[in-house]
Amino acid sequence: MTDLTELTAVRLVDGYRKGDFSPVEVTRAALDRAERIQPELNAFVRLTGEEALDRARRSEERWRRGEPGGRLDGVPVTVKDILLMRGHPTLRGSRAVSPDGPWEEDAPSVARLREHGAVFLGKTTTPEYGWKGVTDSPLSGVTRNPHDPSRTAGGSSGGAGAAVARGAGPLALGTDGGGSVRIPASFCGIFGLKPTYGRVPLYPASAFGTLAHVGPMTRDAADAALMLDVIGTPDARDWSALGPVPGSYTDALAEGVRGLRVAYSPSLGGQVAVRPAVASAVRRGVERLAELGAYVTETDPDFTDPVDAFHTLWFSGAARAAQRLRAGQRELLDPGLRDVVGTGARYSALEYLAAVDVRMELGRRMGRFHEAYDLLVTPTLPITAFEAGAEVPKGSGLRRWTGWTPFTYPFNLTQQPAATVPVGTDGDGLPIGLHLVAARHRDDLVLRAAHALYEAGVPVSPTPA
Repeated sequence: MTDLTELTAVRLVDGYRKGDFSPVEVTRAALDRAERIQPELNAFVRLTGEEALDRARRSEERWRRGEPGGRLDGVPVTVKDILLMRGHPTLRGSRAVSPDGPWEEDAPSVARLREHGAVFLGKTTTPEYGWKGVTDSPLSGVTRNPHDPSRTAGGSSGGAGAAVARGAGPLALGTDGGGSVRIPASFCGIFGLKPTYGRVPLYPASAFGTLAHVGPMTRDAADAALMLDVIGTPDARDWSALGPVPGSYTDALAEGVRGLRVAYSPSLGGQVAVRPAVASAVRRGVERLAELGAYVTETDPDFTDPVDAFHTLWFSGAARAAQRLRAGQRELLDPGLRDVVGTGARYSALEYLAAVDVRMELGRRMGRFHEAYDLLVTPTLPITAFEAGAEVPKGSGLRRWTGWTPFTYPFNLTQQPAATVPVGTDGDGLPIGLHLVAARHRDDLVLRAAHALYEAGVPVSPTPA
């Protein structure tokens, strides 16, 4: 018997079309799975069961008439609790945000999913305001890894990653300001895409400014391409949104990687200490790209770690997010967030602009780099998931989450498309991610390469129990 919670969105839509199963059956299965995993993993802020079933019933009727309402009609999806979803509070992981409504507006990505008939299962967990690379908050507690609940799911889209990995919907909306789609996708063993900045419109604007992207977290690259075809369209509320894409990301998948120029950087020129199991799994993935016809060169992009500039921009954004809070509300914040808010509030305008200069130079360097190479491949993270409830691995000597995410945040500074593909596990059975980066506006190349790896059977991540 087919386990409906294991099917991709592409397979679900095909099954609805053929009458193999119905949106109501699939939604019930996904909700049952969500309710079952919630006590252990804490992936959800809230489930919207009755509303989901009502949307599924209406979808089922449309499919029965042979008139689907969109490309994702009847497909279950979750929404990170950073993004507005009509009729439900968006609390951003914070006790300082009032749940009082009215909540009358969808974020652009949510609106596009609604227009295409998607079924919303609920809102997923986030650290407060999405400020760090793990998912725990004073509001909702700790979100845990589906492969080992004693470990973190990553963040800040940790609830989304855990939900997809455990079958509580094949599609999830996440946000990524420094790795927040790719980190949990890597730790949970799923696919995650940070599109080019502006490809998926964002409203309201993030306090973290043009570092913040919205992206799909899915079972595979084909699902992400389908989802991006839906959500990657302009919205008048986001003045920085990109124009329409000629063609379809889904259609581009078939072009594969033959002839693509791939730069493989195992450690960004020795700047990053990568665990041996991670390095070996990523190297095997790169070797498979070569076998599939890509021209692979081991080389490094020409930049040093931009963490100081990133901190200036990121901590300033955190200070901006908290600026409107009263003193009593600030006392409710995550202590780590209060700390970076204080740091961010002390930066001068000139220090901020100096960080912007670093960002612009990094963007220039990567632009030149991609004149020679279509794709850059690195590990997604140098480590696998560590203990839940901690911002940094115990005994690491690190202070902030950026200390263990050196492959992710640079490409938020440059606004490039980047994705993580699961390529194996370490000795503890924890997933390992391979990171694909392309030039701005070349999301198609990232998706093509990822899809080629999936088609070749490379992605390996054990199904959580």
